Amino acid sequence: MNDELLIKFLLRETDSHENELVDKWLAIDAANVKHFDQLKFLWDSSKRLASESSVDENAAWARFKEKVSEKKSIEVIPLRKTNWLKIAAILCVITGAGWLSYRFLIRPNMFPLDLALQTQTGTRIDTLPDGSVITLNKFSELKYPEKFVGNSRNISLEQGEAFFDVAKNRNKPFIIQVKDITVKVVGTSFNIKISDKNTEVIVETGIVQVSKNGKTVDLLPSEKVTVSSSNSSLIKENSTDHLYNYYRSKEFEANETPLKRVIEVLNEAYGAHIILEREELGELTLTTTFKNESLDDILDVISKTFNLKVEKKNKTIIIK
Repeated sequence: MNDELLIKFLLRETDSHENELVDKWLAIDAANVKHFDQLKFLWDSSKRLASESSVDENAAWARFKEKVSEKKSIEVIPLRKTNWLKIAAILCVITGAGWLSYRFLIRPNMFPLDLALQTQTGTRIDTLPDGSVITLNKFSELKYPEKFVGNSRNISLEQGEAFFDVAKNRNKPFIIQVKDITVKVVGTSFNIKISDKNTEVIVETGIVQVSKNGKTVDLLPSEKVTVSSSNSSLIKENSTDHLYNYYRSKEFEANETPLKRVIEVLNEAYGAHIILEREELGELTLTTTFKNESLDDILDVISKTFNLKVEKKNKTIIIK
């Protein structure tokens, strides 16, 4: 598959055989669909702007060809002149330069609109263009540009949980968008976790600024904020344990931690369904560290520590 055929497909100039080729290519891999969607987005944008613009297509096309001629290796495949001129002209207006029209239209995979880090199982560690190191927990997705430009480093945490060790740059703050929440730092380390009900930010080092709907809180090390998904409340408090770090350290470190909090993290880490039979059991506090131990071994320690029983019913584990 090549982008010239995809452009031809978007222009509806393909025959039945070419249509079949594109359809099969799209069905092979989700990455192909994403690549096509990026191209389609530009095409749809060009159509929208075309109705609003009085651009001189011939002049724009001349500027485009002049830029292309500077790149010896580029081959432009002829398409229907009117539509091709329209794309080139509108994108010249959008970018202000014909070379960017080539960059995004003819070879979009060379300069993707966004890059994504994703993980479904286990953890993933990656380094961003500025040297910042990101650790993703399972079922997480982060989007970032190929290169940070302008006066800030902007990324987006789409879902899940991630630990950020941000490279220091006072002239270019690091900004993370989490739905309608903005997290701003210069050089620091912290954890962000998204759930259906709220978003939690815990700071390890440095200062982190969290904002939503005009409200802002500043966090210092060992502080956290819980931001509600349903309203604008930002609840700031001390972070009393390091259990959030389990997916990075492979350890469960509890220090006078309520049992209900330990159970919450174990359910998340092991994909389990552990419940406490009585609510008051959740207020028992545990001080210990589990290192690379199985869930059964951890539950055995908990049961012996508090003289409790562990009962398994189908996929549910009951502590009583």
